Amino acid sequence: MEQYKFFASAPRGLEIPLSLELSRMGASNVKITDGGVHFSGGIDICYKANLYLHTAGRVYLALASKVYRTEQDIYDTAFSIEWNEWFSVKQNFRVDVVATNCPLKSLNFAALKIKDAICDKFRKTDGIRPNVEPHSPDMRIRGFLDENQLIIFIDTSGEALFKRGFREKTNIAPIRENLACGLLFLSGWEPGIPLLDPMCGSGTFLIEAARISLNIAPGSSRKFAFERLKNYDPALWNSILQEAIENELDDADLPIFGSDVSALAIEAARNNLENAGLADMIKLKKANILDITAPAESGVMIANLPYGERMGELDEMRKLYPKIGDLLKRNFAGWNACFLTSDLKMPRFIGLATTKRVPFRNGNLDCRMYEFKMVAGSNKLSKQNLSENKQE
Repeated sequence: MEQYKFFASAPRGLEIPLSLELSRMGASNVKITDGGVHFSGGIDICYKANLYLHTAGRVYLALASKVYRTEQDIYDTAFSIEWNEWFSVKQNFRVDVVATNCPLKSLNFAALKIKDAICDKFRKTDGIRPNVEPHSPDMRIRGFLDENQLIIFIDTSGEALFKRGFREKTNIAPIRENLACGLLFLSGWEPGIPLLDPMCGSGTFLIEAARISLNIAPGSSRKFAFERLKNYDPALWNSILQEAIENELDDADLPIFGSDVSALAIEAARNNLENAGLADMIKLKKANILDITAPAESGVMIANLPYGERMGELDEMRKLYPKIGDLLKRNFAGWNACFLTSDLKMPRFIGLATTKRVPFRNGNLDCRMYEFKMVAGSNKLSKQNLSENKQE
């Protein structure tokens, strides 16, 4: 089988979990970089990556890689690609360019040069040019520039991979599914361990944990851009997809619990759970975080705290933190509590020592996941826990 080079993007902070996922599925030459992971494999690895990866944003296939110095070099590299071997002139496309330490004055102009090269190449090979579609293209082309190297990719995913295909739109700003999965992995949670989200919002952590527990492939209910490529192998894809569906586990009463003080959030979570076919497997209730009790003797609590970006909200959150700390000491001995926030002073106010600090990006925000291991039979953390797994 022909071998290709790929790049899977990921939210900053999730590169290690993504690399582990790729290694487990058989990808080769797995190499971590900022914002994603490079890897190699056959077209089967492309299909599996889109289907199985929990933490990726998109999977890109590299079509060309060359040193550049000028915009003309970018045009020449893009023109050298046999575009009609990848997609039809009747399919529309868009071009995006991202860069790090790029010396060129305009990334928009670099994107224009790639677009012009694609159109000119199609005009040469097919006699007509394809249409550019900026909003909902059939094909997405991405150029990556560093200080001297150009890589041109074609997007094999289409819609971003965090779009699993079942969540309804709400006015609640949810955490993205791939970020939720990565943070679940980094929290130490595994299937079978009780999980509680006391600020569940629209239910993303609950849904992703349930799907992981049931071995449901993240992309099993959606379509991908690779299905529109000329080298698409439907028999191979159907075989991979059917194997994933056959490996799903039967419905189960999962030890996954969610609550929220907002009735609107609970309604949104219930709707999303129903759409995902999980409504009967997860325990959900309306409750203030300060009123909850542990649903099991031990487990993992994970909560996406309000970030307090508006005037006065941060002060209100800092009044809440000590109360959360008291709650953990009172009701959650034996649990690992993980809180997501952009407030880097949160641990000082909560009154507990952190046992893990995981930096990550949520959109444009620099955030941390702070872990607090609550020792059973004591309101204090052990000295061993204080020194464990610190990351920054």
